[in-house]
Amino acid sequence: MYDPTVARLTYRALLGRRRALILGALPLLLIVLSVAVRGLTGADDQTAANVLGGFAIATMVPIIGVIAGTGAIGPEIDDGSVVYLLSKPLKRSAIIFTKLIVAIAVTMVFSAVPTLIAGLILNGNGQQIAVAYTVAALVSSIAYSALFLLLGTVSRHAVVFGLVYALVWEALFGSLVPGARTLSVQQWSLAVAHKITGGDLVTSEVGLPTATVLLVAVTVLATWYAGQKLRTLKLAGEE
Repeated sequence: MYDPTVARLTYRALLGRRRALILGALPLLLIVLSVAVRGLTGADDQTAANVLGGFAIATMVPIIGVIAGTGAIGPEIDDGSVVYLLSKPLKRSAIIFTKLIVAIAVTMVFSAVPTLIAGLILNGNGQQIAVAYTVAALVSSIAYSALFLLLGTVSRHAVVFGLVYALVWEALFGSLVPGARTLSVQQWSLAVAHKITGGDLVTSEVGLPTATVLLVAVTVLATWYAGQKLRTLKLAGEE
């Protein structure tokens, strides 16, 4: 199911100079912000939770997921170079699975690692806050990568739709409409973080059992459907 050649090509596409600069911008901003906040307020658990929850989980992780998930396949479909992969004796499901693994790895590195560093800077992992939000970033990276990889497979405007989901649905509607919070990867990951801290510093609108089922279901279904769409993909030259 995992093809090293596909993985190498995908890593090369995602970690090119321009895209790597974009991927690194938000993590760098998070760390700079954390240093500034620590210098101004000292080590405070609530402040650490607010920064990590409000910026890292709510903004940085989904945006990096959009860039990595859609970038793993979208550009190849747009410029037609995906025909190179489709012409090889590879299962479409293997192509999708390999690209998903790469997208997850890139999203985790550029989101979970800086989240842990920022948490340690903010309060030295007091009340397990740094670890809790790092785990939340890890699990949400998986679901976001699957969702946005699917978007990259089915739409030429995947980045736009991904940003709408991440910044409008989760950030705006998720904060205003209670029902929308249940259908939020962010809330599902926060349920995991809440379990780790065991306190009220991290809260979620979704219980851990429900969040776990939804995270797994969304990841599996999005990956499966992306594979199905790739099987029936028509390139621009074929239409």
